[in-house]
Amino acid sequence: MTLVLAVQAPGEPEIFASLQGEGPSAGMPVAFLRLSRCNLACTWCDTAYTWNFDKFDRKANQITLSLPDIAARILGLGQNRLVITGGEPLLQAGRLADQLALLPDMAIEIETNGTVLPPARLDVRVDQYNVSPKLAHSGNPAELALIPAMLDHWAAEPRAFFKFVIAAPDDVAEVLEIARTHAIPAARIFLMAEGTTSETLRAREKWLAPLCVDHGLRLSDRLHIHLYGDTRGT
Repeated sequence: MTLVLAVQAPGEPEIFASLQGEGPSAGMPVAFLRLSRCNLACTWCDTAYTWNFDKFDRKANQITLSLPDIAARILGLGQNRLVITGGEPLLQAGRLADQLALLPDMAIEIETNGTVLPPARLDVRVDQYNVSPKLAHSGNPAELALIPAMLDHWAAEPRAFFKFVIAAPDDVAEVLEIARTHAIPAARIFLMAEGTTSETLRAREKWLAPLCVDHGLRLSDRLHIHLYGDTRGT
């Protein structure tokens, strides 16, 4: 049994230790596992090498490893929390469930775009979901990115935190409408500025922070961008 991973250097899978840079676990030391493939195509995606194989060579940006090999690499990092990201990790949910069975003592955090329902045998092993529904400015059709039944599912899931990428002040109105329609508690909503440089993030956070205060929502920075820049394996 195998999983398809992204790479951080030629032939080197994107399995690494770092600090979680976003959302409710920001600042925590964790192991990361970045999987390849995605079912959406955000215009501003900063990990397009995991799915955009018109632009990025597939063979140079994907690697397939066995589940025992992946488990050994993760355990070798010495962390007690694993963040699984992508791409869209839940596209490989069945094999991912088998992977997590090899890591029974780790807390598990999955980052997802919220369009794929995790199967029960995976769901029972997950401690936290970071759900990032894609707004209109992502360039994805709403019927693909904002599926009502899936938004209702995640709103009712207490382990799920919502992280919305914000590029302009008007994007916040879209978030508020989604939250109202699907009864998403404000305490589980993070707004995060879109950007891959510290300068862009700081400029946008200047107007985003007051909007968070006004609407009772949480602000997420992108700590890894400030620390390491927009680089793989960080």
